[in-house]
Amino acid sequence: MRKNIHDDIERILISEEEVDAIARRLADQINRDYADSSRDLVLVCLLKGSIMFTAQLMRYINMPVEVEFMKVSSYGSGTQTSGIINVQLDIKRTDLGNVDVIIVEDIVDSGRTLTKLMALFKEKGVSSVKTCSMLDKPSRRVVEFKPDYCGTEIPDLFVVGFGLDYAERYRNLPYVGVLKPAVYEKAVKRNI
Repeated sequence: MRKNIHDDIERILISEEEVDAIARRLADQINRDYADSSRDLVLVCLLKGSIMFTAQLMRYINMPVEVEFMKVSSYGSGTQTSGIINVQLDIKRTDLGNVDVIIVEDIVDSGRTLTKLMALFKEKGVSSVKTCSMLDKPSRRVVEFKPDYCGTEIPDLFVVGFGLDYAERYRNLPYVGVLKPAVYEKAVKRNI
């Protein structure tokens, strides 16, 4: 019999309703900020973690918007970022001269990933590039970075759900929850 993933959650940090309210609020800000732009608006969804939040955010953007996908990694199966950013899948669109890009992320920890990606998009010649993150964990920052559109700041807890994972699991939780330490401590002990 399969285990119920909700049993591995210590507590719910951000409910479904709160995630939805975050998406609405950020979409309203985006709607205001880009209302007068004649350029194409492209959301760049960072796979896999931000797919659920990108979909929720898009529902509330009331102007034409395109979606592109990138896959970058810095975690592997661990609980802390490795500090090495690898672009595994790049966007397909090549004509970026008349484009406003918003990179959508699930959570900002160290700030390295989004700092690198913003520089990459500037090199590609986009008209503008901004970042949007559902969650921000500023206590983990190792580079100076602040998302342009920030859902909410959270304390230094190991969270999963609504796209956030631990070892590719728990993404499908409809809320953001704190993972019980016993779940990931077992894996850490096995790797020692």
